[in-house]
Amino acid sequence: MAPMSSTPPRLPASEKPWLGSYPPGVPAEIDPDSFPSLVAVAEDSFRRYRELPAFTCMGRTLTYAEVDALSGAFAAFLQQRGLRRGDRVALMMPNVLQYPICLLGTLRAGGVVVNVNPLYTPRELRDQLADAAPRVLVVMETSAHVYEQVEREVAVPEVVVTRFGDMLGWRGPLVDFAVRRLKKLVAPWSLPQASDFRAVIAAGGAPAHVELNGDDLAFLQYTGGTTGVAKGAMLTHRNVVANLLQVQAWCTPLQPGCERVVTALPLYHIFALVANALLFVRLGAHNLLIPNPRDLRGMVKTLQRWPFTAMTGVNTLFNALLHTPGFERVDFSGLKVCLGGGMAVHRSVAERWREVTGKPLIEGYGLTEASPVVCVNRLDVPEYTGSIGLPLPSTEIMVTDDHGRPAPPNTVGELCVRGPQVMRGYWQRPDETRKVLVDGWLHTGDIATIDERGYTRIVDRKKDMIVVSGFKVFPNEIEAIVAQLPGVAEVGAVGVPDAEGNESVKVVIVKRDPSLTEEQVLAHCREKLTRYKVPKTVEFRASLPKSNVGKILRRELR
Repeated sequence: MAPMSSTPPRLPASEKPWLGSYPPGVPAEIDPDSFPSLVAVAEDSFRRYRELPAFTCMGRTLTYAEVDALSGAFAAFLQQRGLRRGDRVALMMPNVLQYPICLLGTLRAGGVVVNVNPLYTPRELRDQLADAAPRVLVVMETSAHVYEQVEREVAVPEVVVTRFGDMLGWRGPLVDFAVRRLKKLVAPWSLPQASDFRAVIAAGGAPAHVELNGDDLAFLQYTGGTTGVAKGAMLTHRNVVANLLQVQAWCTPLQPGCERVVTALPLYHIFALVANALLFVRLGAHNLLIPNPRDLRGMVKTLQRWPFTAMTGVNTLFNALLHTPGFERVDFSGLKVCLGGGMAVHRSVAERWREVTGKPLIEGYGLTEASPVVCVNRLDVPEYTGSIGLPLPSTEIMVTDDHGRPAPPNTVGELCVRGPQVMRGYWQRPDETRKVLVDGWLHTGDIATIDERGYTRIVDRKKDMIVVSGFKVFPNEIEAIVAQLPGVAEVGAVGVPDAEGNESVKVVIVKRDPSLTEEQVLAHCREKLTRYKVPKTVEFRASLPKSNVGKILRRELR
């Protein structure tokens, strides 16, 4: 592959057919340098929308003025504990009010946010902490025991433990009692040196100003990327500011200070992080945080209580809501934008969504390495298209053939992306970076076609990645875990359609020990893997299909 170019030439307008398909009012370009950093974006909103509601969760609402003060207090704490510009802060919690406080506080202190899935097993947490080497970890009490198990191997200098009720006022003790005693979600843990989140915030203080620019890192966002090995995508302030402005320019119906968005996807996931938390802070919107989207009845009650204008999700969430009693009685009259991403939106779900809500379910496409949004359908599409839409302003795309050459319209090839939202590279992995960033183009690993009008369709995935409810699952990881069982001789992992029409993990095993059972395999996986990675199906065979060099042919397994 050719080396990366620092200033690649832009495509001529004649090679951007999508511009002719843009809706009225959407510009061809945005200025990614109109804000020097995400901190400048947030502080602008703090000034403009001080008295407006910013975040609501479990009955408590914070205004923009309160988020300003609370995130400032957390930033001051980080600085008092020696955090320097560019140091990493790991956040391991679900969608609770503490998350945006710590997110914005970390950025204001000059830190780099490392999002951590609170459902991680000890092995998964250890690997990510070892790679990112954060100076601070903020962990929900329900996950504290997981960190305790790996503390000796990957000790983080400063740990802050928070509880579900910490920001809920008088409701807090009741919620914490229910979490601990009734739902029994808190396993025993002991971290004597950890700070209490409430004490950290109560100490108050104003943070020292940190001069940031667009080249400073804002996030190490972990992903398997296009090559299957989990690694941190380095997203700069300029990358993410650009994507906020690109999506804002596309979503012309959304008006500053007038919107309410439903955030059910976890904020540690890049889609919700940018398309919900940061974009809607920019818009001065009211964000409804859903801590547990698996509680569909509870979520529907929230939707019935709070009329909303925007919502994001993945196909599985939309499908589940459509089958939840009471959803059809939600008031959808104010809904302006409903965006599906993270995985393909199925035609049956989109059509049923339109039938129930009277509003279209708009499909988009992105990936962590692009901060994340690349393409979105026009918001005025009357019905399901099967397309991922058009590239956002200042975004260029092309399809390349097997030799890396640009392919003509309607030709199947690898989708490549270029724009200000494309990551700097992978953290401490220059070889992996060079594989996917070539002459300024991000090679996505997705197989696609682009038609004469610029509309793009994803045909398949170049790699064998499995997508479970919008989360990436990598066969190599699953196979490595299953192979740890002494009774396993060989194993292959693939994604297969399940009964609901979504994708789930299946493992096919050649036994070494004839007494090995499906339940033993699943119990082992539940111990070693996050829930969504655990196989739904186990099949035993006498042999696995292989190539002439002995490589398991996952394509034939599927």
